[in-house]
Amino acid sequence: MAILQGKNNSMNTPILSTQALSELLGSPSLRIIDVRPKPKEGQVPYENGHIPGAIHFCLETVLSGPSGPGRHPLPDPRVFASHLEAAGIGENCNVVCYDDASGAYAARLWWMLDNLGLDSVAVLDGGYAAWLAAGGDEEQHASTYEAATWNLFENRNPTYDKDALRADLSSFHILDARAAERYRGETEPIDAIAGHIPSAVSVPFAGNLENGRFRSKEELLERFSALVPNDGKPVVHSCGSGVTACHNILAMRIAGLGRKALYPGSWSDWSSSGFPVETGEG
Repeated sequence: MAILQGKNNSMNTPILSTQALSELLGSPSLRIIDVRPKPKEGQVPYENGHIPGAIHFCLETVLSGPSGPGRHPLPDPRVFASHLEAAGIGENCNVVCYDDASGAYAARLWWMLDNLGLDSVAVLDGGYAAWLAAGGDEEQHASTYEAATWNLFENRNPTYDKDALRADLSSFHILDARAAERYRGETEPIDAIAGHIPSAVSVPFAGNLENGRFRSKEELLERFSALVPNDGKPVVHSCGSGVTACHNILAMRIAGLGRKALYPGSWSDWSSSGFPVETGEG
């Protein structure tokens, strides 16, 4: 869980409200990371305006590695750490991540930082839109910080690859965070093959939200408890390429359900492997 402390704020949660973030602004240990993606055409949104003090990390170049399973393979932890150090993010920082994609990209960064051992990391609930709606300031100039040192490499979040899952699919509860129509195989805008991993359950990440913000702990607990039997089998989260799956992992953490596993390669990896594929409701 993230423990973020400001002038008048102390929280123990993996998500942070805009009010709580506003109270943290100005803290020397605060690092805000904007992970809004670059549109197909035009500038990076960060350049047009961002939360004061924020720096920008790109999904393609910082949150993903150059090679590995799937479209967005996890980067080498030491390479990722070098980006953190260069950006002035050290192990004693309070980190808040945000995007404009319902938390999908921010959750990926949250997962990566939490995985390395950083406790004080949270996702801004509602993202940039909520910040502006609350009257938050924005700025255009890029913020820079002195280089930091990163020594946390705990690798504490479980992951599974396609071979481990394929060996005995019945041993796992696989939750698919993609939109339901992609899960059913009715459409596939990105990958070559439509459908889902056999035995996977459709759990679109958008269902974690209400009016752009995460549902309450109680509502999320009810959602996931209804989907996952308490039988001791590992819960493994999948999506298209290991990004939005982190949103469901974050939601389960909010619900108090502990650390759950990620299939980093997800559908982009599975669908290109020649392994069995299912369509329909599953």
